[in-house]
Amino acid sequence: MTVPPVSSPAVPDTTRARIQQEAARLFVKSGYHGVSMREVAEAVGVTKPALYHHYADKEALFLAMLEGTLAGLSRLVQAANSQVGIRLQLDTLVYELLASVPEQRVGLQLASELRHVNPDRRAAFEQEYRRVWVGGLSRLFEEAAARGELRGDLPPAMLARAFLAITYPLVTGAPTSDPQGTARALLAVFLDGATPR
Repeated sequence: MTVPPVSSPAVPDTTRARIQQEAARLFVKSGYHGVSMREVAEAVGVTKPALYHHYADKEALFLAMLEGTLAGLSRLVQAANSQVGIRLQLDTLVYELLASVPEQRVGLQLASELRHVNPDRRAAFEQEYRRVWVGGLSRLFEEAAARGELRGDLPPAMLARAFLAITYPLVTGAPTSDPQGTARALLAVFLDGATPR
C-alpha cells in the first residue's frame, strides 16, 4: 500500500522518499514500537536533526507513509474511473492492484500497526481511507448500477464490499504462480457467478 503502483511514474529519489522507504522497511521488520527515529536516520544516512526537519516525530513519519498508501489507492480508483463500463473498470483496477502488489503488502503490514497511533489521528486516517478507497469503489458500483450494468437488487455498497473481499487475497499471503489468471478467474466469478449458465 505505500506509494504508487508499479505502472505509475517512479517516486523521485528525494530525502523524504528515502526516509519513507527505509522507515517502511524498518516498521515492517520490527513493528512501530520496535523502531526509533535514530534507527531511521542511520538507515537513511542523515542526522537526527535532518530527519526531524522532515518529520516532527515517529508518528508523523508513520502517518505520512500511510497517506502515501491512500494516494496510491486513489490512483487505482482514478485508473479504473478512466475506463468505460464496469467490466473494463474492474479489470483495470485489478491489473493496477496486481502491478502494485509489493507496495500493497507493505501497506497492509503498516496498517496493522495503526493501533499504536494517537486515537484521534487514527480515526482521521481511517475515515479518509473509507472515503478514498471504499467510497471510491462504492461510487464505481453506484454508477454501474445506474447504467444498468449490475443487478438492481443488491446495494452498490454491498457489491463494493464483496469485491474487496474477493480481491483481498491477491495482495495478501503467498503470491500465486499465475496472478493474472487468478485475477481473471476472480473477476469472472464476481461478475458472472460460479454456476453454469
